[in-house]
Amino acid sequence: MLLIIIYFILFSSIFFLYFFKKTDLKKIKVFALISSGLVFFFSTLLVANFDTNQYFFQNVIALTIGSDFLNLIYLFGLDGISIFFFFLSAFLIFICILFIWEDIFFREYIINLFLIELFLLIIFSTLDLFIFYIFFEAILIPMFLIIGIYGSRERKIRAVYLFFFYTLCGSILMLISILYIYVVVGSLNLEYLSSWKFTENEQLFLWVTFFFSFASKIPMFPFHIWLPEAHVEAPTVGSVLLAGILLKLGVYGFLRFSFILFPDASLFYSPLIYLLSIIGVIYASLTAIRQTDMKRIIAYSSVAHMNMVTLGIFSFNTIGLEGALLQSLSHGFVAGGMFLLIGILYNRYHSRFLYYYGGLVHTMPIFSTFFLIFTLANIALPGTSSFVGEFLILIGIYKNNIFACVFSALGIILCGSYSLWLYNRIIFGNFKINYTLKFKDLNKREFIILLPIVIFIFLMGVYPSFFTSYFHFSACGLFFQ
Repeated sequence: MLLIIIYFILFSSIFFLYFFKKTDLKKIKVFALISSGLVFFFSTLLVANFDTNQYFFQNVIALTIGSDFLNLIYLFGLDGISIFFFFLSAFLIFICILFIWEDIFFREYIINLFLIELFLLIIFSTLDLFIFYIFFEAILIPMFLIIGIYGSRERKIRAVYLFFFYTLCGSILMLISILYIYVVVGSLNLEYLSSWKFTENEQLFLWVTFFFSFASKIPMFPFHIWLPEAHVEAPTVGSVLLAGILLKLGVYGFLRFSFILFPDASLFYSPLIYLLSIIGVIYASLTAIRQTDMKRIIAYSSVAHMNMVTLGIFSFNTIGLEGALLQSLSHGFVAGGMFLLIGILYNRYHSRFLYYYGGLVHTMPIFSTFFLIFTLANIALPGTSSFVGEFLILIGIYKNNIFACVFSALGIILCGSYSLWLYNRIIFGNFKINYTLKFKDLNKREFIILLPIVIFIFLMGVYPSFFTSYFHFSACGLFFQ
């Protein structure tokens, strides 16, 4: 029932926004904030009412499309793997609406954000492969508009086409495979497909077609080229959504479909995943060190962290898998917060070039404190959310492949190098008075935006069992299909 309410709120909000005049900014802001707040509230209720002792999908609803020639039943529901991705989507959209409160293109922005939120919530709750694919690709359209229209520089056109074609072309083979599965099995319902046993050759072929689609979304090396460009040219909200949620679509796809439908192929191709992920972690970390654009540094950091997540997924044990889920959720909060902080700087001084900044601790102490917290979380300091996720990932990898564990651990060392270097360049040192004369610390709205993210970071770091209790049974179930 709660899922229906959430979908109805988003559908009706998108519909009614078209009847507001562009000049009615105050009404649009209040309406958007209430709508996104209600979605976030009901998403929180879904988490609160979730039974952590069950493996099966919960809050299941069925949408029936029936006629003389057509009789389709589409199922929607949540399990321990999808519940927090669902919650994270609702939370970050609510934060993004608060962040763009002063934007003059507010109505168009909100419509695109609500479309992204609706598509994301459907992706994370659908139990039908066809519906998953439709919205998996449809989400490219509003993201294309957000980056292409509201991006900050002229290179945004190149960046948005890179983003669009990399992710779209990677999914064409998956569409062909979905059609093949429907012809062979006669259904695209996930619960039915999970009981179907594909032949070895079918699994090997189908897994590869799904891999290209999910790997380009994560993105894994060498399918990562689009991500730094998209992050740099996107507005702050676009970067938050890319890093916080859209990169998780590939992780979710691997867990929801590749693992369940093609278990033998997943094990067969795991050495390839290990090789590409280790290269991605080290390469992205080394590349981040030599960047001078703040957003590009965090973008390459996201590539490194998400390749760590794929290592945890393919460790084939519950410790590594739960670590990958924790790290995915943590990355949504940490990377989202880092991009918000950089966006705050850009809104004030209209530059992301490191050379123009220095000594902000003297004039922006509150900003410096938040930046320190997110920096320490990014390097996985004990007590923060990333430490638990990366620690479990390394344990899971160690049980399977010691050499992969050693090489992937280099990414943590390199992450500390570029993260602390970034913090030192911006916060400490001398004032760059030749470039920046007026300094302004965080206002109340920005403080309120960042505070709940910090709370989640410490909550995950201090009390991770609260989160692992939700997806423990679902994670274990992946190995007993």
